[in-house]
Amino acid sequence: MKDFTRESLVHDPVHGYVPFVSVVPDGETSERTLLDHPWLQRLRQIHQLQTAWWVYPSAEHTRFQHVVGAMHMASRVTDVLYESLHEVCGGDVPSRHAVDCLCRMAALLHDVGHGPFGHFFDAHFLKPHYGLTHETLGAHIVREELADLLRGVRECPAGRMADGEAIDPEHVAMLIQRPTANDANNWPRWLVLLRSLFCGLYTVDNLDFVLRDAYMTGYSTHAYDLERLLRYSFFSERGLTIHQKGVAALVKFIQTKSELFRAVYFHRTVRAIDKTLEGLFRDSRELLFPGDPRDNLAAYRQFTEWSLLIDVSRWSSADDQRQRELGMRWDRLLERQVDWIAVEDRNVTYKPGESEQSSLFSDASLLEHAIRNRLPGGMEDLPMQIDLPRHIYRPDALAATAGQNFQFKPSTGKIYPLTDDQLFQQLPVAHRACRVYLQKNHPKEHAAAVGEALDALVGSRSEDDLTNM
Repeated sequence: MKDFTRESLVHDPVHGYVPFVSVVPDGETSERTLLDHPWLQRLRQIHQLQTAWWVYPSAEHTRFQHVVGAMHMASRVTDVLYESLHEVCGGDVPSRHAVDCLCRMAALLHDVGHGPFGHFFDAHFLKPHYGLTHETLGAHIVREELADLLRGVRECPAGRMADGEAIDPEHVAMLIQRPTANDANNWPRWLVLLRSLFCGLYTVDNLDFVLRDAYMTGYSTHAYDLERLLRYSFFSERGLTIHQKGVAALVKFIQTKSELFRAVYFHRTVRAIDKTLEGLFRDSRELLFPGDPRDNLAAYRQFTEWSLLIDVSRWSSADDQRQRELGMRWDRLLERQVDWIAVEDRNVTYKPGESEQSSLFSDASLLEHAIRNRLPGGMEDLPMQIDLPRHIYRPDALAATAGQNFQFKPSTGKIYPLTDDQLFQQLPVAHRACRVYLQKNHPKEHAAAVGEALDALVGSRSEDDLTNM
């Protein structure tokens, strides 16, 4: 009779029942042990949508829900792709269940390095002050905190590894970090191919978060055709490849993800909250977390959105005057009172061959300077914020992440670059929004002056026509 104690289930609104291994032989590590580990449970206290949950009331889901979904997606993807991976590597590849276990653990841990407010924390704390991202910090956490547990994982819901096989924590660390130029030579071919499932056009990460974020924000309950996308995917000698019959599903996925960036992640009020948060982080940084997280992982493990927001909510009654003044500013944010409001909102898309660097929208300081030069006298020092969020539809040909995705044409039986497909060619390379923010409750004439200045720079044409200005 089947052992029903071996596995447990969680029910997920996106994927349905998600199984994980609960009971294993003595001396081994169960998936439950990792799921219940403080480093993973910490992700319950970090929102998946950074600050967008302040705009979309139902989007209260967390990084923990997402990584569980990504783990489940890893099994679905490896089940489809293992046979072709084995074939293109000439059999020089770990067993099916070893690959499944590795991908599940990498998916589960890919966000373990995130701090409060996710990617915002990368941009305004980790990277400028310590040269880190949540990915590089996550790899450090894997090596220093979770390596022994990972080595003890021997099975996943689909089955058990072959005798003598084990997860190498360095493989997990490699998968959850973005590739750098020429680093593929340092790893076995099967592992380099698997990396396209963690950093590429469609990954176990974004396959989950597009479905999850679309569902939780109310954008869509069926964002793209996952079944078709998986059915027509395989590994070829070139890399991760999609059959021509699946290209339309891939394009739909890319378009949906891009629309989520425009409608949710880059929502003008979300970005206004980010602008308010920027100033608070800049002035509060040393009080929020003093130093490099790598030097105090125990403290970083306790550092979440919950801990941060509870701490700052008490500052307004502090004895220290500076902390008290910061606390009053934080109180405004906690009451959802933002300092900035968008008065101009334009969009640009870039096609292959068009230089983003030559665009007026490529540098916030240059654009701000150009606008100020065209404002009426007396407005030159008008408080202003320029926001130029950028979303990549498909990797630039020169990026380290390029060259991972291909297509198969049954008419010729050959593999081609995805860029050869006419439908795929219609996608832009990148999209950039341009927002000008003024302080809340600004005089109407200030907004009108900014609009006229921007019109003088780029014209008053439709936003969709503003390309390469």
